[in-house]
Amino acid sequence: MGSVIEVSGLRKEYRRVRGGRTVAVDGLDLEVPEGGVFGFLGPNGSGKTTTIRCLLGLVRPSHGAMAVLGRPSPAALDDVMPRIGSIVETPALFPTMTGRENLRLLAAIDRIPARRVDDVLEAVGLAERGRDKVRRYSLGMKQRLGLAAALLKDPALLVLDEPANGLDPAGIREIRELLRRLGAEGRTVFVSSHLLAEVEQTCDRVAIIKRGRCILSGRVDDVLAAAARPVQIVGLDALDAGARVLRDAGFDVDVTMEALRVGAARDEGARIAKVLADNGLYVNELRPEAVSLEDLFLEMTA
Repeated sequence: MGSVIEVSGLRKEYRRVRGGRTVAVDGLDLEVPEGGVFGFLGPNGSGKTTTIRCLLGLVRPSHGAMAVLGRPSPAALDDVMPRIGSIVETPALFPTMTGRENLRLLAAIDRIPARRVDDVLEAVGLAERGRDKVRRYSLGMKQRLGLAAALLKDPALLVLDEPANGLDPAGIREIRELLRRLGAEGRTVFVSSHLLAEVEQTCDRVAIIKRGRCILSGRVDDVLAAAARPVQIVGLDALDAGARVLRDAGFDVDVTMEALRVGAARDEGARIAKVLADNGLYVNELRPEAVSLEDLFLEMTA
């Protein structure tokens, strides 16, 4: 499996109006493998959108090297642009035209068959609203129409900056299912987002950036497993008795409404169960405390 995006030492500086420079991206290294959904996360001002704009040739980097679909960017980006679909910030649409007319115009510019328009409208859930003027669309509908435009080329790489912006919960779920389906088809979906719970449910891999640098990258499951805290959740019928027994055995224990939180590593689960059983107490549940991507993100970017 090759890499569809490679970034090495990317730096982007902007000149301030009153002198000096602002560093938006500061020595970013990033590698995105082929296939699946890749989440690109960071707090506001961390350099996510600037990185995407550099990758797509919309702004010129100050330093560093990039490659997209195996071609250096921006020098040879034109070679692979027909295989890239993207949404960067708010999609540019003609409000006095219908959704279908907007897409037909874009299809004609790129010499894409008109029949493809109906396919992408159906894919994003706008088939029944395609004849409505875009000025009547909600923000969420405009986002979906922008995603439909990005899909017109039937791209190998889809680059999306906050694709769920403005969507209601039902719309977010539809976009989540669509992105998963696109990734399962063998495309690579590179998506920046601040909806951390959605990223956790949608993405196969994730990278977290802070102040223009990548501070963590990997498969979502591996990242969360590595971040798991040394705490075991123990379910018992007699919580207070269990807490006394475990404290006597040297464990740090907190009693909650439904279980015990025991300070212990994963490999100490058997010992916890044995200590309780030796005292006539038997566990209903024993598991390591889970950590969410949101918890990890907030901890790493605080």
